[in-house]
Amino acid sequence: MVVPCAAQAQPATLAGFDFSESQGVPDLAGAKAQGAVFAFVKDTAGVGYVNPAYLTQFRAVKAAGLIRGSYHYARPDKSSGADQAVYLHSHDGKWFSDGMTLPPALDMEDTPGAAPCYNLSPAAMVAWIEDFSTTLKQRTGHTPIIYTSTSWWKACTGNSTAFSADHVLWLARYNTDMGELPGGWAPGFWQSAVAGPLPGNQDSFFGTLDQLRALTTG
Repeated sequence: MVVPCAAQAQPATLAGFDFSESQGVPDLAGAKAQGAVFAFVKDTAGVGYVNPAYLTQFRAVKAAGLIRGSYHYARPDKSSGADQAVYLHSHDGKWFSDGMTLPPALDMEDTPGAAPCYNLSPAAMVAWIEDFSTTLKQRTGHTPIIYTSTSWWKACTGNSTAFSADHVLWLARYNTDMGELPGGWAPGFWQSAVAGPLPGNQDSFFGTLDQLRALTTG
């Protein structure tokens, strides 16, 4: 995967959004008219949830002329990283060589009601993520984008730098700037708000359209 080379001071240049089952198929043409370039769609979680609207939503994003990506909500307390990568891939979380599809993303965050960091040590959490990533790359040829927050990454991986060289960061921070970045990463994607002018959560990409498109092929 090609990792964005943007410096932290570079402003986000491309707008996008992410959504899940509850949003149905939003007004994607309207979103594109408002400047959206890309969208992520939730596909799976753990090894027990599949978004029943995923394929309809995922195909609609491409049909609207937007670059698309899928994401998997991780549950390291439920099964291995490899098992969850296979679950995502077997439920249509694939990569397509169509110039419109980003590598799938891995959503790493705590779950309400579950133990913080899923009761894994930082070393065990890093190993779980590596297990997912290695398996997904074997299936798709691409390393996943990693979605997380700085606070979660510090608490649950010990601020590991194991992924910054070849995994693009998708940072969750609801603010007017990205703030501190975790794990030695450069800016990639940024989820900055849960609502705004575009459907679903509001996202940005730090880089040019050519750099974003490079992620669909590299």
